[in-house]
Amino acid sequence: MKPAQPAPAAETQKSAVLLIDDEKPLLDVFTTALEPFYEVTTATSAREAEFILHKKAFKVVVADHLMPGGNGMNFLVRAREEYPHMQRILVTGYMKPEMLMRSVNEAALFRYLLKPVSLPELLKVIQEAVKVHDTAAAATR
Repeated sequence: MKPAQPAPAAETQKSAVLLIDDEKPLLDVFTTALEPFYEVTTATSAREAEFILHKKAFKVVVADHLMPGGNGMNFLVRAREEYPHMQRILVTGYMKPEMLMRSVNEAALFRYLLKPVSLPELLKVIQEAVKVHDTAAAATR
């Protein structure tokens, strides 16, 4: 059975997704896989991502945990405060128990993904996160 594919939306209706990772080749692979379904913006640092967030609204943000100049978890905790409906996904090589507790309590992650992340898994999780975002946003209107 094939994994569920999001229905291609009209060009103007694509959900905005922000990807943050210091590994540019990985960002390129993720972007290529996601662009048929989502409007993808990338950042190579938490600082760059924060700048981008002030200019544009995103339904989902996917952040790598360990990056030079700031980690993804701290970024997602701050993003939750300012953009509560935006769904947060952390990508990490290893989830320690204390990090898991922080992800639940402080960042309110939608999900975390362990590296290496498969493209079908990434696509499925983002698709689910967009649905949760839309439901939460509709409930507050």
